[in-house]
Amino acid sequence: MSQASAPATTLQDIISHAKEYGFVFPSSEIYDGLQAVYDYGQNGVELKNNLKQVWWKAMTQLHDNIVGIDAAIFMHPLTWKASGHVDGFNDPMIDNKDSKKRYRADQLLEGKAEEYEAAGEPEKAAALLAKMGALLGAEKLDEVRELIIEEKIVCPISKTLNWTEVRQFNLMFSTQVGSVAEDSSNIYLRPETAQGIFVNFLNVQKSGRMKVPFGIAQIGKAFRNEIVARQFIFRMREFEQMEMQFFIKPGTEMEWYNTWKDTRLKFHKAIGLPADKLKYHDHDKLAHYANAAVDIEYQFPFGFREIEGIHSRTDFDLKNHQELSKKKQQYFDPELGEDGKAIGNYIPYVVETSVGADRLFLATFCNAFTQETGEKERTYLKLHPALAPIKAAVLPLVKKDGLAEKAQEIANSLKSSFRTIYDDGGAIGKRYTRQDLIGTPYCIAVDYQTMEDNTVTIRHRDSMEQERIAISALKEKIGYEVAMERILEAI
Repeated sequence: MSQASAPATTLQDIISHAKEYGFVFPSSEIYDGLQAVYDYGQNGVELKNNLKQVWWKAMTQLHDNIVGIDAAIFMHPLTWKASGHVDGFNDPMIDNKDSKKRYRADQLLEGKAEEYEAAGEPEKAAALLAKMGALLGAEKLDEVRELIIEEKIVCPISKTLNWTEVRQFNLMFSTQVGSVAEDSSNIYLRPETAQGIFVNFLNVQKSGRMKVPFGIAQIGKAFRNEIVARQFIFRMREFEQMEMQFFIKPGTEMEWYNTWKDTRLKFHKAIGLPADKLKYHDHDKLAHYANAAVDIEYQFPFGFREIEGIHSRTDFDLKNHQELSKKKQQYFDPELGEDGKAIGNYIPYVVETSVGADRLFLATFCNAFTQETGEKERTYLKLHPALAPIKAAVLPLVKKDGLAEKAQEIANSLKSSFRTIYDDGGAIGKRYTRQDLIGTPYCIAVDYQTMEDNTVTIRHRDSMEQERIAISALKEKIGYEVAMERILEAI
Protein backbone atom coordinates (compact mmCIF):
# COMPACT_ATOMS: atom_id res chain seq x y z
CA MET A 1 0.00 0.00 0.00
CA SER A 2 1.19 3.48 -0.80
CA GLN A 3 1.12 6.32 1.69
CA ALA A 4 2.45 8.83 -0.82
CA SER A 5 -0.94 10.43 -1.46
CA ALA A 6 -2.14 10.26 2.16
CA PRO A 7 -3.40 13.65 3.36
CA ALA A 8 -1.20 15.60 5.75
CA THR A 9 -2.20 15.06 9.35
CA THR A 10 -3.67 18.13 11.03
CA LEU A 11 -3.97 18.87 14.73
CA GLN A 12 -7.75 18.62 14.34
CA ASP A 13 -7.31 15.04 13.03
CA ILE A 14 -5.39 14.23 16.21
CA ILE A 15 -7.91 15.90 18.53
CA SER A 16 -10.86 14.15 16.87
CA HIS A 17 -9.22 10.72 16.91
CA ALA A 18 -8.07 11.12 20.51
CA LYS A 19 -11.62 11.86 21.67
CA GLU A 20 -13.49 9.34 19.51
CA TYR A 21 -11.30 6.42 20.56
CA GLY A 22 -10.97 7.09 24.28
CA PHE A 23 -7.57 8.76 24.54
CA VAL A 24 -8.23 12.38 25.56
CA PHE A 25 -11.46 14.20 26.48
CA PRO A 26 -12.11 17.89 27.23
CA SER A 27 -12.39 18.21 31.01
CA SER A 28 -15.90 18.83 32.41
CA GLU A 29 -17.27 18.60 28.88
CA ILE A 30 -20.91 18.35 29.98
CA TYR A 31 -20.47 21.89 31.35
CA ASP A 32 -18.85 23.04 28.08
CA GLY A 33 -15.35 22.25 29.35
CA LEU A 34 -12.60 24.26 31.00
CA GLN A 35 -10.03 25.93 28.75
CA ALA A 36 -6.65 24.20 28.59
CA VAL A 37 -7.69 21.33 30.90
CA TYR A 38 -8.09 17.78 29.62
CA ASP A 39 -8.87 14.29 30.92
CA TYR A 40 -7.21 11.09 29.74
CA GLY A 41 -9.65 8.38 28.71
CA GLN A 42 -9.41 4.60 29.08
CA ASN A 43 -6.89 4.17 26.27
CA GLY A 44 -5.08 7.45 26.87
CA VAL A 45 -4.29 6.66 30.50
CA GLU A 46 -2.78 3.32 29.45
CA LEU A 47 -0.56 4.96 26.81
CA LYS A 48 0.48 7.73 29.19
CA ASN A 49 1.23 5.27 32.00
CA ASN A 50 3.34 3.19 29.62
CA LEU A 51 5.34 6.28 28.63
CA LYS A 52 5.87 7.19 32.28
CA GLN A 53 6.88 3.64 33.12
CA VAL A 54 9.46 3.37 30.35
CA TRP A 55 10.91 6.78 31.30
CA TRP A 56 11.12 5.70 34.94
CA LYS A 57 12.85 2.45 34.04
CA ALA A 58 15.23 4.26 31.67
CA MET A 59 16.25 6.54 34.53
CA THR A 60 16.24 4.40 37.67
CA GLN A 61 16.70 0.88 36.27
CA LEU A 62 19.40 1.56 33.70
CA HIS A 63 21.49 3.78 36.01
CA ASP A 64 22.88 2.55 39.31
CA ASN A 65 23.37 6.11 40.54
CA ILE A 66 19.82 7.45 39.93
CA VAL A 67 16.97 6.98 42.40
CA GLY A 68 13.43 8.31 42.49
CA ILE A 69 11.24 10.25 44.90
CA ASP A 70 7.66 11.52 45.01
CA ALA A 71 7.55 14.97 46.64
CA ALA A 72 4.38 16.78 47.73
CA ILE A 73 2.67 19.31 45.46
CA PHE A 74 2.35 21.80 48.33
CA MET A 75 5.65 23.25 49.51
CA HIS A 76 6.68 25.96 51.94
CA PRO A 77 6.18 29.37 50.26
CA LEU A 78 9.84 30.29 50.77
CA THR A 79 10.73 27.45 48.39
CA TRP A 80 9.44 29.57 45.51
CA LYS A 81 11.20 32.66 46.78
CA ALA A 82 14.51 30.80 46.76
CA SER A 83 13.87 29.31 43.31
CA GLY A 84 13.16 32.72 41.80
CA HIS A 85 9.56 31.94 40.86
CA VAL A 86 8.00 34.58 43.11
CA ASP A 87 10.02 37.38 41.52
CA GLY A 88 10.82 36.08 38.06
CA PHE A 89 8.33 33.45 36.84
CA ASN A 90 6.62 35.64 34.27
CA ASP A 91 5.48 35.62 30.66
CA PRO A 92 5.55 38.82 28.56
CA MET A 93 1.91 39.52 27.55
CA ILE A 94 0.53 41.97 25.02
CA ASP A 95 -3.08 42.82 24.15
CA ASN A 96 -4.58 43.93 20.88
CA LYS A 97 -6.84 46.92 21.57
CA ASP A 98 -9.19 46.14 18.68
CA SER A 99 -9.80 42.40 19.17
CA LYS A 100 -9.32 42.50 22.97
CA LYS A 101 -7.26 39.31 22.62
CA ARG A 102 -4.14 38.63 24.67
CA TYR A 103 -0.95 37.08 23.32
CA ARG A 104 2.50 36.14 24.53
CA ALA A 105 4.88 38.66 23.00
CA ASP A 106 7.68 36.10 22.62
CA GLN A 107 5.38 33.68 20.77
CA LEU A 108 4.32 36.37 18.31
CA LEU A 109 7.98 37.03 17.50
CA GLU A 110 8.80 33.32 17.34
CA GLY A 111 5.94 32.90 14.86
CA LYS A 112 7.45 35.62 12.69
CA ALA A 113 10.83 33.86 12.85
CA GLU A 114 9.15 30.66 11.65
CA GLU A 115 7.73 32.58 8.69
CA TYR A 116 11.26 33.69 7.80
CA GLU A 117 12.50 30.09 8.09
CA ALA A 118 9.68 28.84 5.84
CA ALA A 119 10.52 31.58 3.31
CA GLY A 120 14.13 30.41 3.16
CA GLU A 121 15.54 33.29 5.20
CA PRO A 122 17.15 31.56 8.23
CA GLU A 123 19.52 34.51 8.83
CA LYS A 124 16.56 36.86 9.37
CA ALA A 125 14.96 34.31 11.70
CA ALA A 126 18.12 33.92 13.76
CA ALA A 127 18.66 37.68 13.98
CA LEU A 128 15.07 38.25 15.13
CA LEU A 129 15.27 35.58 17.82
CA ALA A 130 18.62 36.89 19.03
CA LYS A 131 17.26 40.44 19.29
CA MET A 132 14.14 39.22 21.09
CA GLY A 133 16.25 37.22 23.55
CA ALA A 134 18.46 40.22 24.32
CA LEU A 135 15.48 42.53 24.89
CA LEU A 136 13.62 40.09 27.11
CA GLY A 137 16.79 39.31 29.03
CA ALA A 138 17.30 43.01 29.69
CA GLU A 139 13.60 43.47 30.58
CA LYS A 140 13.25 46.11 27.83
CA LEU A 141 9.54 45.44 27.35
CA ASP A 142 8.81 48.72 25.58
CA GLU A 143 11.37 47.78 22.92
CA VAL A 144 9.80 44.33 22.59
CA ARG A 145 6.53 46.09 21.65
CA GLU A 146 8.40 48.27 19.17
CA LEU A 147 9.98 45.15 17.63
CA ILE A 148 6.55 43.57 17.17
CA ILE A 149 5.31 46.69 15.38
CA GLU A 150 8.53 47.02 13.39
CA GLU A 151 8.10 43.44 12.14
CA LYS A 152 4.50 44.27 11.19
CA ILE A 153 3.10 41.44 13.32
CA VAL A 154 -0.66 41.93 13.31
CA CYS A 155 -3.33 40.39 15.52
CA PRO A 156 -4.63 37.25 13.74
CA ILE A 157 -8.21 38.35 14.47
CA SER A 158 -8.32 42.14 14.03
CA LYS A 159 -5.41 42.26 11.53
CA THR A 160 -4.23 45.49 13.19
CA LEU A 161 -1.02 46.70 14.85
CA ASN A 162 -2.94 48.41 17.66
CA TRP A 163 -0.98 46.84 20.53
CA THR A 164 -0.87 47.72 24.23
CA GLU A 165 2.40 47.88 26.15
CA VAL A 166 4.05 44.54 27.03
CA ARG A 167 3.54 43.48 30.67
CA GLN A 168 4.83 40.59 32.74
CA PHE A 169 2.32 38.15 34.30
CA ASN A 170 3.32 35.71 37.06
CA LEU A 171 2.21 32.20 36.16
CA MET A 172 1.88 30.62 39.62
CA PHE A 173 -1.48 29.58 41.07
CA SER A 174 -1.91 30.57 44.70
CA THR A 175 -4.22 29.04 47.30
CA GLN A 176 -4.70 29.02 51.07
CA VAL A 177 -3.73 26.45 53.66
CA GLY A 178 -5.59 26.43 56.97
CA SER A 179 -9.03 25.47 58.26
CA VAL A 180 -10.06 29.02 59.21
CA ALA A 181 -9.83 31.83 56.69
CA GLU A 182 -8.23 34.34 59.04
CA ASP A 183 -5.60 31.80 60.13
CA SER A 184 -4.78 30.57 56.62
CA SER A 185 -1.57 31.34 54.78
CA ASN A 186 -0.95 31.76 51.08
CA ILE A 187 0.93 28.98 49.34
CA TYR A 188 1.41 28.04 45.71
CA LEU A 189 0.61 25.06 43.55
CA ARG A 190 4.06 24.03 42.35
CA PRO A 191 4.92 25.34 38.87
CA GLU A 192 7.61 22.65 38.46
CA THR A 193 8.60 19.41 40.19
CA ALA A 194 12.32 20.20 40.39
CA GLN A 195 12.23 22.05 43.71
CA GLY A 196 10.82 18.99 45.49
CA ILE A 197 14.03 17.25 44.46
CA PHE A 198 16.32 20.08 45.54
CA VAL A 199 14.87 20.43 49.04
CA ASN A 200 15.29 16.64 49.47
CA PHE A 201 18.84 16.56 48.10
CA LEU A 202 20.52 15.84 51.45
CA ASN A 203 17.73 13.52 52.65
CA VAL A 204 18.27 11.27 49.64
CA GLN A 205 22.06 11.63 49.62
CA LYS A 206 22.47 10.68 53.28
CA SER A 207 19.78 8.01 53.55
CA GLY A 208 20.88 6.39 50.28
CA ARG A 209 24.62 6.93 50.90
CA MET A 210 24.78 8.42 47.41
CA LYS A 211 28.07 9.60 45.98
CA VAL A 212 28.40 12.48 43.51
CA PRO A 213 27.67 12.16 40.63
CA PHE A 214 24.13 10.89 41.27
CA GLY A 215 20.61 11.73 40.17
CA ILE A 216 17.13 12.02 41.63
CA ALA A 217 14.14 11.40 39.37
CA GLN A 218 10.50 12.33 39.85
CA ILE A 219 7.19 12.19 37.97
CA GLY A 220 4.50 14.60 39.13
CA LYS A 221 1.86 17.21 38.44
CA ALA A 222 2.71 20.89 38.03
CA PHE A 223 0.48 23.92 37.52
CA ARG A 224 0.91 27.12 35.55
CA ASN A 225 -1.64 29.85 34.96
CA GLU A 226 -1.00 30.02 31.23
CA ILE A 227 -2.69 33.13 29.86
CA VAL A 228 -2.48 31.85 26.30
CA ALA A 229 -3.04 28.11 26.42
CA ARG A 230 -3.28 26.44 23.02
CA GLN A 231 -2.53 23.48 20.76
CA PHE A 232 -4.54 20.82 22.57
CA ILE A 233 -2.55 19.13 25.37
CA PHE A 234 0.71 20.75 24.30
CA ARG A 235 0.22 23.69 26.68
CA MET A 236 -2.06 23.12 29.66
CA ARG A 237 -2.64 24.69 33.06
CA GLU A 238 -2.36 21.32 34.82
CA PHE A 239 0.29 19.02 33.40
CA GLU A 240 2.73 16.29 34.32
CA GLN A 241 6.51 16.47 34.31
CA MET A 242 9.15 13.74 34.28
CA GLU A 243 12.30 15.33 35.65
CA MET A 244 15.72 14.17 36.75
CA GLN A 245 18.25 16.35 38.56
CA PHE A 246 21.82 15.06 38.25
CA PHE A 247 24.17 16.32 40.98
CA ILE A 248 27.79 16.73 39.90
CA LYS A 249 31.13 18.19 40.89
CA PRO A 250 31.53 21.86 39.83
CA GLY A 251 33.58 22.11 36.66
CA THR A 252 32.22 18.86 35.16
CA GLU A 253 28.86 20.30 34.16
CA MET A 254 29.47 20.65 30.41
CA GLU A 255 30.70 17.08 30.12
CA TRP A 256 27.55 15.80 31.85
CA TYR A 257 25.35 18.26 29.96
CA ASN A 258 26.51 16.79 26.65
CA THR A 259 26.21 13.23 27.95
CA TRP A 260 22.58 13.73 28.98
CA LYS A 261 21.82 15.60 25.78
CA ASP A 262 22.86 12.50 23.79
CA THR A 263 21.22 10.03 26.18
CA ARG A 264 17.86 11.74 26.10
CA LEU A 265 17.77 11.95 22.29
CA LYS A 266 18.40 8.18 22.17
CA PHE A 267 15.40 7.67 24.45
CA HIS A 268 13.03 9.48 22.10
CA LYS A 269 14.29 7.49 19.13
CA ALA A 270 13.94 4.25 21.11
CA ILE A 271 10.24 4.82 21.78
CA GLY A 272 9.65 5.25 18.06
CA LEU A 273 10.02 8.97 17.28
CA PRO A 274 11.93 9.21 13.96
CA ALA A 275 15.26 11.02 13.77
CA ASP A 276 14.08 13.33 10.99
CA LYS A 277 11.29 14.65 13.24
CA LEU A 278 13.61 15.40 16.15
CA LYS A 279 16.13 18.21 16.53
CA TYR A 280 18.07 20.17 19.13
CA HIS A 281 17.29 23.84 19.71
CA ASP A 282 19.80 25.80 21.76
CA HIS A 283 18.26 28.53 23.92
CA ASP A 284 18.80 32.10 22.76
CA LYS A 285 17.71 33.41 26.15
CA LEU A 286 18.97 31.43 29.15
CA ALA A 287 16.85 31.07 32.27
CA HIS A 288 18.13 32.84 35.38
CA TYR A 289 19.50 29.55 36.77
CA ALA A 290 21.25 28.17 33.67
CA ASN A 291 24.65 28.46 32.01
CA ALA A 292 23.63 26.16 29.12
CA ALA A 293 20.25 24.95 27.86
CA VAL A 294 18.92 23.00 24.91
CA ASP A 295 15.50 21.73 23.90
CA ILE A 296 14.75 18.49 22.12
CA GLU A 297 12.00 19.43 19.66
CA TYR A 298 9.55 17.20 17.79
CA GLN A 299 7.85 18.12 14.53
CA PHE A 300 4.16 18.31 15.45
CA PRO A 301 1.48 19.11 12.83
CA PHE A 302 1.91 22.73 13.99
CA GLY A 303 5.69 22.75 13.64
CA PHE A 304 8.79 21.90 15.69
CA ARG A 305 8.12 22.40 19.40
CA GLU A 306 9.86 21.46 22.65
CA ILE A 307 9.15 18.11 24.28
CA GLU A 308 12.18 18.03 26.60
CA GLY A 309 14.70 20.46 28.04
CA ILE A 310 18.25 19.72 29.19
CA HIS A 311 19.65 22.46 31.41
CA SER A 312 22.91 23.07 33.23
CA ARG A 313 21.47 24.74 36.34
CA THR A 314 24.85 25.41 38.06
CA ASP A 315 24.51 25.59 41.86
CA PHE A 316 21.74 28.17 41.68
CA ASP A 317 18.98 26.18 43.40
CA LEU A 318 20.93 24.53 46.24
CA LYS A 319 22.83 27.76 46.93
CA ASN A 320 19.64 29.80 47.19
CA HIS A 321 17.94 27.20 49.39
CA GLN A 322 21.00 27.21 51.64
CA GLU A 323 20.93 31.00 51.96
CA LEU A 324 17.20 31.29 52.64
CA SER A 325 16.76 28.23 54.88
CA LYS A 326 20.06 28.73 56.75
CA LYS A 327 20.59 24.95 56.34
CA LYS A 328 23.80 23.82 54.63
CA GLN A 329 23.21 22.10 51.31
CA GLN A 330 26.77 20.86 50.88
CA TYR A 331 28.25 17.52 49.93
CA PHE A 332 31.45 16.19 51.47
CA ASP A 333 33.55 14.65 48.73
CA PRO A 334 36.13 12.23 50.16
CA GLU A 335 37.95 11.87 46.82
CA LEU A 336 41.48 13.23 46.61
CA GLY A 337 42.37 16.27 44.57
CA GLU A 338 45.60 16.88 42.63
CA ASP A 339 47.40 17.80 45.85
CA GLY A 340 46.46 14.48 47.43
CA LYS A 341 44.06 16.09 49.88
CA ALA A 342 40.35 15.41 50.23
CA ILE A 343 38.31 17.72 48.00
CA GLY A 344 36.03 18.55 50.94
CA ASN A 345 32.68 20.31 51.08
CA TYR A 346 31.00 21.94 48.11
CA ILE A 347 27.54 22.72 46.78
CA PRO A 348 27.04 20.40 43.77
CA TYR A 349 26.18 21.69 40.34
CA VAL A 350 23.14 20.22 38.60
CA VAL A 351 22.28 19.06 35.10
CA GLU A 352 18.53 18.72 34.63
CA THR A 353 16.53 16.67 32.14
CA SER A 354 12.86 17.66 32.06
CA VAL A 355 10.30 16.11 29.72
CA GLY A 356 6.59 16.89 29.66
CA ALA A 357 4.60 13.66 29.95
CA ASP A 358 1.67 15.25 28.12
CA ARG A 359 3.86 16.62 25.33
CA LEU A 360 5.57 13.25 24.96
CA PHE A 361 2.12 11.64 24.79
CA LEU A 362 1.09 14.10 22.06
CA ALA A 363 4.31 13.55 20.07
CA THR A 364 3.92 9.77 20.33
CA PHE A 365 0.26 9.96 19.32
CA CYS A 366 0.92 12.29 16.37
CA ASN A 367 3.78 10.11 15.16
CA ALA A 368 1.67 6.94 15.44
CA PHE A 369 -1.36 8.35 13.62
CA THR A 370 -1.17 6.76 10.17
CA GLN A 371 -3.52 7.14 7.22
CA GLU A 372 -2.93 4.70 4.36
CA THR A 373 -4.39 5.06 0.91
CA GLY A 374 -4.36 2.75 -2.06
CA GLU A 375 -6.30 -0.47 -2.62
CA LYS A 376 -7.76 -0.20 0.84
CA GLU A 377 -7.84 2.97 2.89
CA ARG A 378 -6.94 2.48 6.52
CA THR A 379 -6.27 4.55 9.62
CA TYR A 380 -4.31 3.06 12.49
CA LEU A 381 -2.00 4.01 15.37
CA LYS A 382 1.52 2.71 14.69
CA LEU A 383 2.59 2.64 18.34
CA HIS A 384 5.61 0.76 19.62
CA PRO A 385 4.12 -2.55 20.90
CA ALA A 386 5.43 -1.85 24.42
CA LEU A 387 3.54 1.46 24.52
CA ALA A 388 0.21 0.33 23.04
CA PRO A 389 -2.72 0.54 25.48
CA ILE A 390 -3.77 -3.02 24.62
CA LYS A 391 -1.15 -5.54 23.53
CA ALA A 392 -3.40 -8.26 22.11
CA ALA A 393 -7.07 -8.75 21.26
CA VAL A 394 -8.55 -12.25 21.07
CA LEU A 395 -11.32 -12.51 18.48
CA PRO A 396 -13.48 -15.61 17.87
CA LEU A 397 -14.47 -16.00 14.21
CA VAL A 398 -18.05 -16.62 15.31
CA LYS A 399 -19.74 -16.85 18.70
CA LYS A 400 -21.03 -20.42 18.27
CA ASP A 401 -19.65 -23.98 18.26
CA GLY A 402 -17.40 -23.34 21.27
CA LEU A 403 -15.19 -20.73 19.53
CA ALA A 404 -16.24 -17.94 21.89
CA GLU A 405 -15.47 -20.05 24.96
CA LYS A 406 -12.10 -21.07 23.52
CA ALA A 407 -11.22 -17.44 22.72
CA GLN A 408 -12.21 -16.33 26.23
CA GLU A 409 -10.02 -19.05 27.69
CA ILE A 410 -7.04 -17.87 25.61
CA ALA A 411 -7.60 -14.25 26.60
CA ASN A 412 -7.74 -15.19 30.29
CA SER A 413 -4.50 -17.16 29.99
CA LEU A 414 -2.65 -14.12 28.60
CA LYS A 415 -4.02 -11.39 30.91
CA SER A 416 -1.51 -11.94 33.67
CA SER A 417 1.38 -11.37 31.23
CA PHE A 418 0.20 -8.33 29.25
CA ARG A 419 -2.95 -6.29 28.62
CA THR A 420 -5.32 -8.51 26.64
CA ILE A 421 -8.98 -8.06 25.71
CA TYR A 422 -11.68 -10.32 24.28
CA ASP A 423 -13.97 -8.97 21.54
CA ASP A 424 -16.77 -10.82 19.75
CA GLY A 425 -18.93 -7.87 18.58
CA GLY A 426 -19.60 -7.67 14.83
CA ALA A 427 -17.79 -9.01 11.79
CA ILE A 428 -14.15 -9.90 12.39
CA GLY A 429 -13.01 -7.34 9.78
CA LYS A 430 -14.66 -4.55 11.77
CA ARG A 431 -13.06 -5.84 14.95
CA TYR A 432 -9.63 -5.70 13.29
CA THR A 433 -10.36 -2.08 12.33
CA ARG A 434 -11.38 -1.20 15.90
CA GLN A 435 -8.10 -2.53 17.23
CA ASP A 436 -6.10 -0.74 14.51
CA LEU A 437 -7.67 2.56 15.54
CA ILE A 438 -6.45 2.24 19.13
CA GLY A 439 -3.04 0.81 18.19
CA THR A 440 -3.34 -2.84 19.30
CA PRO A 441 -0.31 -4.56 17.70
CA TYR A 442 -1.64 -8.14 17.66
CA CYS A 443 -5.05 -9.64 16.98
CA ILE A 444 -5.51 -13.36 17.69
CA ALA A 445 -8.23 -15.02 15.61
CA VAL A 446 -9.84 -18.21 16.92
CA ASP A 447 -11.46 -20.31 14.17
CA TYR A 448 -12.62 -23.87 13.53
CA GLN A 449 -9.06 -25.07 12.93
CA THR A 450 -8.25 -23.90 16.46
CA MET A 451 -10.71 -26.45 17.81
CA GLU A 452 -8.90 -29.20 15.92
CA ASP A 453 -5.20 -28.47 16.46
CA ASN A 454 -4.92 -25.71 19.11
CA THR A 455 -3.43 -23.18 16.71
CA VAL A 456 -4.56 -19.59 16.09
CA THR A 457 -3.94 -16.87 13.55
CA ILE A 458 -2.00 -13.78 14.65
CA ARG A 459 -2.65 -10.66 12.58
CA HIS A 460 0.09 -8.01 12.71
CA ARG A 461 -1.24 -4.44 12.89
CA ASP A 462 1.33 -2.66 10.72
CA SER A 463 1.69 -5.12 7.85
CA MET A 464 -1.72 -6.85 8.24
CA GLU A 465 0.15 -10.11 7.61
CA GLN A 466 -1.14 -13.23 9.32
CA GLU A 467 0.68 -16.25 10.68
CA ARG A 468 -0.46 -19.49 12.23
CA ILE A 469 1.05 -20.48 15.58
CA ALA A 470 0.29 -22.78 18.50
CA ILE A 471 -1.69 -21.39 21.42
CA SER A 472 1.11 -22.58 23.70
CA ALA A 473 3.56 -20.22 21.91
CA LEU A 474 1.44 -17.07 22.21
CA LYS A 475 2.62 -15.89 25.61
CA GLU A 476 6.30 -16.10 24.75
CA LYS A 477 6.00 -14.67 21.22
CA ILE A 478 3.79 -11.69 22.01
CA GLY A 479 5.30 -11.19 25.46
CA TYR A 480 8.75 -10.71 23.93
CA GLU A 481 7.55 -8.09 21.41
CA VAL A 482 5.52 -6.00 23.90
CA ALA A 483 8.06 -5.98 26.73
CA MET A 484 9.56 -2.68 27.89
CA GLU A 485 12.98 -4.32 27.52
CA ARG A 486 12.74 -3.86 23.74
CA ILE A 487 12.80 -0.09 24.25
CA LEU A 488 15.39 -0.11 27.04
CA GLU A 489 17.75 -2.21 24.90
CA ALA A 490 17.74 0.52 22.25
CA ILE A 491 18.75 3.36 24.56
